[in-house]
Amino acid sequence: MEKQISILSVNISKKKGTIKKPVDSIKLSNAGVENDAHSGPWNRQVSLLGIESINKFSKEAGREITYGEFAENITTKGLKLYKTLPLDRFANEAIDLEVTQIGKHCHGSNCEIFREVGNCVMPKEGIFARVIRQGKMKAGDVLVYQPRTIKTTVITLSDRAYKGLYQDLSGKQIEKRIDVFWSSRERQTSIDYILIPDDAVKLETAIRQAVNNGSDFIFTTGGTGIGPKDLTPDVAGPMFDKEIPGIMDLIRYKYGADKPAALISRSIAGVIGKTLVYCLPGSQKAVNEYLDEILKTVEHSMYMIHQLDIH
Repeated sequence: MEKQISILSVNISKKKGTIKKPVDSIKLSNAGVENDAHSGPWNRQVSLLGIESINKFSKEAGREITYGEFAENITTKGLKLYKTLPLDRFANEAIDLEVTQIGKHCHGSNCEIFREVGNCVMPKEGIFARVIRQGKMKAGDVLVYQPRTIKTTVITLSDRAYKGLYQDLSGKQIEKRIDVFWSSRERQTSIDYILIPDDAVKLETAIRQAVNNGSDFIFTTGGTGIGPKDLTPDVAGPMFDKEIPGIMDLIRYKYGADKPAALISRSIAGVIGKTLVYCLPGSQKAVNEYLDEILKTVEHSMYMIHQLDIH
């Protein structure tokens, strides 16, 4: 069943750091809430806060908190908003909002809200979004919560595995590691697995299809050495809009210091559109070594590609 949130109030302020006042309706443009102090070409165009958070703080403060008092543009009911994640969506037929940030820095006594209320729940439990589809919103409207599904395509290149002469272990290991990684971050994930021979045309076709299908990540395994059939970097490299040399250089240096053969790897990484591509060696052991480093960077890299200023 779809999770929905009800809009309890829509609120505007003319100055940053001040309490917002409820209005009959707001117009969401590509800069945020029109006539609101926080609108503009940045990530925190629209602020949302749930009544669930407001009620909790109201008990602690010993008084009733009014809508907009924590400077939220939209007061909601039905979901603990701070449990959402960047790139999740809230949408209906008229509006589409994309979550860009959970919480914010608290300015303490420099903030009028903090001075008047004595504390603020927004830094911990408020969320921020940008406008994807413009429209009007009013109290009584309903938005559907749409968690972002992280899409990954795993491509194994191996003549022998393709012919059924041996089982592909490296591609399946990537699948397993990716699933565990995103599950640990409470992210929904989908993984497409493709097994092809060492064929340049088939590899290029598989990469283009994955990009066109909206994959956030592509991991290839196999074909990164210097043998006559090692073609993966030669096919994938020219497709990159941007190369990411640092991660692969680090891995080669880290493992090559003890095992010089690791320095022969031509593994590469780069970006095609909004898809991150990592070309890994063909052994299961190497895949694990590479993923140990790559997985430390993928979430931040994804946010950077989608222009989210998250540190």
